[in-house]
Amino acid sequence: MTYPINGFSKHLHALRTLALVMLVALSGFAAAQQPSGIPLAGVNMAGAEFGYQKLPGKFGTDYFYPEKRHFAYYRDKNIRLIRFPFRWERVQHSLGARLDHQEIRRLKKALDLAAMHEQRVIVDMHNYARYHGELIGTPAVPYEAFADVWRKLASELKGHPALYGYDIMNEPHSTQGLWPGAAQAAVDAIRKVDPHTLIFIEGDRWANAWHWPRVNGNLHIQDPANRLVYEAHVYFDKDFSGRYAEPEEVDPMLGVERVRPFVEWLKQHGYKGFIGEYGVPDDAPSMLQAMDNLLAYLNEQCIPSAYWAAGPNWGSYRLAIEPRKNLDRPQMHVLQKHIANDCQEIGPTPDTEAGGAP
Repeated sequence: MTYPINGFSKHLHALRTLALVMLVALSGFAAAQQPSGIPLAGVNMAGAEFGYQKLPGKFGTDYFYPEKRHFAYYRDKNIRLIRFPFRWERVQHSLGARLDHQEIRRLKKALDLAAMHEQRVIVDMHNYARYHGELIGTPAVPYEAFADVWRKLASELKGHPALYGYDIMNEPHSTQGLWPGAAQAAVDAIRKVDPHTLIFIEGDRWANAWHWPRVNGNLHIQDPANRLVYEAHVYFDKDFSGRYAEPEEVDPMLGVERVRPFVEWLKQHGYKGFIGEYGVPDDAPSMLQAMDNLLAYLNEQCIPSAYWAAGPNWGSYRLAIEPRKNLDRPQMHVLQKHIANDCQEIGPTPDTEAGGAP
């Protein structure tokens, strides 16, 4: 169910937003004042996308939002970039409908917590190019429905001091050639209400970095604001899935080799890039070394990344970077080596070709 926001609630929200803007300004968090360049090493703060079998599901049972302590831990580690997954079906219960007030309130609260901890957030629609299992661009989910939800989301979130970008769709796959049209529809819709915020564009075949030039070589989205970032993902197991179903020893340069095709594609076109997901098991030394080398390479290229995954209720998940019994995970020790940098913008310097972001 959705609930209209009355005038008093709107007034309170405006005051809260103004207070957050002042807090961020006073803390020196403005991007131009960041002492160590852009935040290259980030994490995925997962939980709000859990429970895909039950949609929209019950908050606190099927899915979870991170609490203040989660943001505080990563701020203490000087991690200032957060990718934040959420589900389309939870923010909009039927196509074309008003956004769900309670879910938007939760999403804004997460942004508020990030702002209080001097962090920037990329909001990520974690739906694999589908709505209730139906592919975007088909009669069941036309492009206009995808454009509608992003127009409404951008209207709600634009201007928030913690907002860094819109990741319009996590890991599109098997889209039958429909994904570029969907991505363009979302970009056009967002720019009608927000001409400034970065928009992150993932590619088909699960945004796989290794396969990017072959699968997404012609993914050239037009943006009148010239503020696009192309996003790929990389995992180190044999099937590229990140399930790590079997123990594996990997070459220390495997991560570098798997992202190189994507990085070379960015350079070829003068585009900016982001590795939105990567992660390794906590009990695999060779993969931890490969992660170390991957992050060193990405830093050389000034390409930011976000580790999968942080956030609540991961339990014994081997890729989780949340501390256990107040002890840092092995992946955190590697991540900490790559915090400082001198990069002043995301990715390779763009040329004048359409689709790059200044």
